Parts: sequence; structure tokens; C-alpha cells
Amino acid sequence: EQPDTPKNFSCQTQDMRTIRCTWSQGRDTYLYGRHSPKYTLFEEFPQKPVPCVVSCSEQCSCSWDRGKQRIWNITVTVENSLGKKTATDVFDVTHRIYPPAPFQLWEESTDTEITLYWKHQNKGIELFCQAEVLQPDGKVELHNSSDTHLPYPRITLSGLQPHTEYRARVRCGAAKHFWKWSEWSKAQTIRTTEATPSGKLDIWREITPVPGGRNVTLFWKQAPDFRANGRSISYEVTWKKVEDYSKAESISLSSFYNSTRISIDNHAYRISIKAKNDVNYSLPSVLIIPRATGKTRKVTGSELKEEQVNGTDDGIFISWEPRHQYDSYIIDWCNFPELQPCDLQWKRFGPSASSALINSAGFIPGVRYNFRIYGSVANRAFLLEKKTGYLRELPCPVDPIVDKVQLTSNAVTLSWDSFITNGSQPGFVRGYHVYVSPIEEDCSLEGSQKHVLPGDSVLCKYTIENPEEKRYTVKNLLSNNKYKLVVKAYTGGGETPITNFIYIDTPFNSNMLYLLVLLVIIPSLVAAMCSLKMNWMKECFCPIIPSPNKSKVLSFKEFK
Repeated sequence: EQPDTPKNFSCQTQDMRTIRCTWSQGRDTYLYGRHSPKYTLFEEFPQKPVPCVVSCSEQCSCSWDRGKQRIWNITVTVENSLGKKTATDVFDVTHRIYPPAPFQLWEESTDTEITLYWKHQNKGIELFCQAEVLQPDGKVELHNSSDTHLPYPRITLSGLQPHTEYRARVRCGAAKHFWKWSEWSKAQTIRTTEATPSGKLDIWREITPVPGGRNVTLFWKQAPDFRANGRSISYEVTWKKVEDYSKAESISLSSFYNSTRISIDNHAYRISIKAKNDVNYSLPSVLIIPRATGKTRKVTGSELKEEQVNGTDDGIFISWEPRHQYDSYIIDWCNFPELQPCDLQWKRFGPSASSALINSAGFIPGVRYNFRIYGSVANRAFLLEKKTGYLRELPCPVDPIVDKVQLTSNAVTLSWDSFITNGSQPGFVRGYHVYVSPIEEDCSLEGSQKHVLPGDSVLCKYTIENPEEKRYTVKNLLSNNKYKLVVKAYTGGGETPITNFIYIDTPFNSNMLYLLVLLVIIPSLVAAMCSLKMNWMKECFCPIIPSPNKSKVLSFKEFK
């Protein structure tokens, strides 16, 4: 085939001394040896060949010294035995500068700024450079600089975070007649210096009364606006009485700790927690623990009634009545309520909030979580409401055990007082279902609902909607009959399948026996006695007269 026209033919310089042209070969001609395509470069203005040697691999290129010529009109010709094709590029060499990549990067840094320096080979060419900065969160920022007239070009990166690692690299292009960017330099890893911790810690507490005072467990975590700004961090906890000028007590804890417990008496205390790095302390976070008076104990409110809340696929929804006097609200709960310690968690909300969706990786279905809602003002927290709920309710795994069975001929009374309805159950116990049926046939008792088992047998179903009512009487049974019964507790998650029954035999109805005696036996006895009396009277007053035909004297056989 004829050769293809050279594609993407372009010429440029890196140092204003050497020109290099490149192009793509195009499709294969399937000619080889002396018939293979041959390339030549020709300069149109002086009308002479370009003194360069063409080399081709992935693409073709050819380089030569430009001398003092500035404007060039270069034609590349490709020719084989079947034909030839050409491509042309006309250019001003000062407009085709493609500088080499910067090298030998170094930096000077403070806590919020980095000044990046580098070297480049083109001393006589004015360059425009750009730094790419990779942030810790993966975002990329570009910073531009044209200060290349200084002994060493540089870019100052500002607005950075203290004690944070960044990666930066630099590229440059011609400042006057920009053609294209150079390749990127090697990336440089840079860390800003340390600074005072910024923001405050988010702190909380749990108060446990003990003889003579209280144990206060303090918790802290880094708030969204808090930054350690240092390599190593520790915590300082300080507490002192509010009412007098007694000396403050304090302890220091390493970064491995996020809680501690202190013991205080019944006076009001001011507690502060600060973070510290090698530069300085953060601003203190403060809690006021009020005096342990009767009023305070009432506010902490063990008598507050817990309100049931519902879970969703995304968490447990909590709402509360807003009060204007508080500047924030706090909700706390335990991620693992059955463990000690229970991994206390808390979240803060603004003064306008009145609801929240609480979610946690620790939440699992079938576990009851207790939430306390506090209002906070002037660093003092007051318990307002208590909530309890499940991420998802599950059925009770164990049926109520029937402790007592009282039978009559047509009724049975069941009791299950030992069944527990507290937080140990995997759902709120909403009530009970009592199922009953004769053993040999389906049930159809008056006042019941029908419940069909998987095998199509039918039970009678009675519903008790009060979980504290643990006694029920099933009426309208038949005497002297066999029945099967079961009691199931149901929650918001339903109930487990019916598997185990208890069996009863109703006694014979004594009233029916009396009725039988009155209606059958006594009349029969009376009738029998009356019959005997009639026979006696008949024999007395109406004796039987012998039949002459039965007399042997008058027998004709004997006479004969």
C-alpha cells in the first residue's frame, strides 16, 4: 500500500538550541526492506534538507540544532515504491517552548504555610509554574506562580493545617508564549509544623451516688472542629469546688485514654478538660456538677417515666419537647447495655433541635437501648426526658410458663405470673395470645378468633392486650373432654411459631349428674315401685280364676 500521511506532525524546543519534530507513522504499508517507507525533512525557506536522522518506534522523531533561525517551515515526506505523502508545520520557535521538568525540590514550612523551591535547566527562559498539592482528604489543589526571576523559583502554599502531611509536585511552561506544560517533577512529601490544639474537646459525665459523695466518670472525644495539631497529645483533667477558693486537683492522662473517674463530695464542682501537645494547651471544656441536694436528686429523676420509641432501618428516632432556656441538648445511651462498662455514647444538638435519629454500628435487633435527654445551659446539664426502644423488635424466644391451672367442667383459668416483661425481652411485650382446641377436632368456641396452623388445623385464639395481666379464663368448654392449650407473648416483632401445648381434661359436670338422677333414675325407680304395687293390688283384689281347661280332672285323655 501507499504510505499514510504522517499524523500529528509537530515541532518544539526545550532549550531554544535544539528543535525536535515528532509524528505518527499511520497504517502499515506491508512493504519491507528497500521498499519500506522512508522519511525526509525539508526546510522551505532556505530550500534545503533538514540535517537530522529520523528514528521511529512508537512514534517517529528527528532533532537538529536550530542555529539563529527563528521562523521555520518544515515538511516531512514519507515515500515508498507505491507513492509518497507529506505533512507541514510552520512555527516560530519562541512560541514552541516545551521546558524540561523541574528538579531538586525542597521546602520551608510553618504550621500553616509551605514555601516550595525547585531548580530548572532553562536559565534564560521566563517560565510560568504551577504546583499541585494533594490534601489529606484526597482533594487536589493547584497553586500558580510566576516568580521565576528569583535565584530559585518558588511557590508559597498557605491556609494549610498544622502538623499535616501534604504531597506536592511542580510543572512549568513558557510565560510569554505558552505552548504546553512540562512533565511533572517528582512528588515531594512535606509536613507542616505543630501548633496549639484548635477547638475544644467534647466532654460528658456520668454521676453515681456513693456514701459521702459521688463518683463522676468523665468522658471526652474530639469534637468536629477539634484538631490536635501535634504528633503526641495528652489530656489534663482539673476539678475544684465552685463555692470556695480551695485548691484545684488535676490529673494528666495519655492519648490512650478517653475517660477517667474521680470522686467528689456533695458540693458543686467545676470540671475542665484540656488537650495538650508539645506546643501548648487547647481551650478548656467545662462541666458544672451541681450540689447533691434533694432537689438535684429529683432533677436527675429516676422517677421519670420512660417513653417507648421506635426503631427504623437507619437508627432509633428520638424526639423531645424543646425548652427555650437551654442553649443545647445532649442525648446519651449505652452501645452495649448488658456489659459493664457499657460504652457510654453521647451526641450534642443545638438549641433549636427537637428530634434526632440515633444510629450506631453497635446497635443490633432485639436489644433494648435506654436514652436520656438533657438540656444544658451555662455548662450545667439537667435531665429532661427518658426514652427506651429497639432498633428492631424480635419475638419472645420463650413462651410464658403456666404456673397454675384451675379447672371446672366448662372453663379453665390459666396463670403465668412468673413471666418477665422487662428489658431482658427482645421486644416490648404488648400482650398475650391464648390458644385452645379440642384434641380430636377443630375449635369453634364462642367469643374466640380462628387461628389456622400450618397443617390446616384450627385453634381458638383469645387476645390479652395488657402485658401485666397474666391470668385468663377460657369459657364455654365441654365437660369430660380433652383440650390442648398454649400461651404466647407477642411483641412488636410478633410471636414465635406454636410448638408446645399443655393438655387438660375437663371434669364431668356434677350438675348433669344431678339432672340425670332427677330426670331418669328417680322416675325409673318410681315407675318400678308403682309397677310392683299394681301387681300386689291386682293379686289381692282381682285373683286369677283357674281355667277349667287346665284341670286334670276334666281332662278327656285321662278319662279315656
